[in-house]
Amino acid sequence: MAFNPFSPEFQADPYAAYAELREADPVSRQEGFNSWTVSRYDDVAYVLKNPGLFSSSAIGLQITGKPTRSIINTDPPEHTLMRNLVNRAFTPKMVADMEPRIREITRGLLDRVVPSGEMDLVEDLAIPLPVTVIAELLGVDPGRREEFKRWSDAMISQSSDPSSGAGLNFDEFAGYFEQVIAERRREPRNDLISAVVAAEEGDLKLTGDEVLAFVGLLLIAGNETTTNLISNAMLALFDHPDQLAAVHADPALIPNMIEEALRYDSPVQFLLRTATQDVEVGGARIPKGAGVIPMYASANRDERKFPAADRFDITRNASGHLAFGLGVHFCLGAPLARLEARVAFEELFARTATLSRRGEVERLTSLFLRGLRHLPVGW
Repeated sequence: MAFNPFSPEFQADPYAAYAELREADPVSRQEGFNSWTVSRYDDVAYVLKNPGLFSSSAIGLQITGKPTRSIINTDPPEHTLMRNLVNRAFTPKMVADMEPRIREITRGLLDRVVPSGEMDLVEDLAIPLPVTVIAELLGVDPGRREEFKRWSDAMISQSSDPSSGAGLNFDEFAGYFEQVIAERRREPRNDLISAVVAAEEGDLKLTGDEVLAFVGLLLIAGNETTTNLISNAMLALFDHPDQLAAVHADPALIPNMIEEALRYDSPVQFLLRTATQDVEVGGARIPKGAGVIPMYASANRDERKFPAADRFDITRNASGHLAFGLGVHFCLGAPLARLEARVAFEELFARTATLSRRGEVERLTSLFLRGLRHLPVGW
């Protein structure tokens, strides 16, 4: 069955196409992409849990103008060493300790818009919150967050369309962060770049390009995906007023609402793998060297795993969703994304008596991300 993620219909709502694939052709050969789409939950989980059969090397990460080794596009044992190294710098305690500062940033952003009774949820909250947090984590100037956002958008455009002409933004990004990395090598500070520069795992120490790749990955993963999580969740609540009323009245429901939003409208729809040998998935034979597209968002709507999967239900047990991946490549930034989203909704609901949409929604155009460019809201 043909799969066209570039079509306007798919960009507007991919879930009908995913449902067709799951029912009619769950492991489907896509001639135009020289790839196989994998759409059912159990099959997607099998791909993600077996990096020896499905390599992540297909994920291109070009920060310096050439392919760069990173935790997202390496496989064990190399990936394990790199992940362990980065984990030493990006610790759960570091994330947990940021909650007071994340709350302070969120309150400051809301202070600017609450008196007016309206805002663009994306522009005024969902973008600046994670960009500011990531900038502070890295130890760079949060005042340059518009540039960070522009560089992040350029990386996403390049990954979706290599002819997008985003090279100038890459050069600006690399030039700025190469200077910061060099400064941290000379004079370490109490920030994430210094920690990554200093970390070693066995004989492994990241090169300058690899530190730069990690920074670029964190900029995208810690910025765009959290932005999309917050905006997708808010849109789902607007589309289900009873759910909005329930969670607005009871903030204790926010963490579970976030998990359901991740399942229901996943910020990352799919990524790429390469079959390392002839392999069978869901009864289909995938040849060695073929691209494989495990569809996280389709798996999260599979009724074999989640009954009534097309229903948004903030009381659902959504555990096991694949929005952050599975296995060795489970998203390093998942705890930070969950924390930022929880704080954002806690503060937003505490400051507003009611919430409603105040205009048209504009969707992000991306090959593998799903989110919004604009979401006007009022109270």
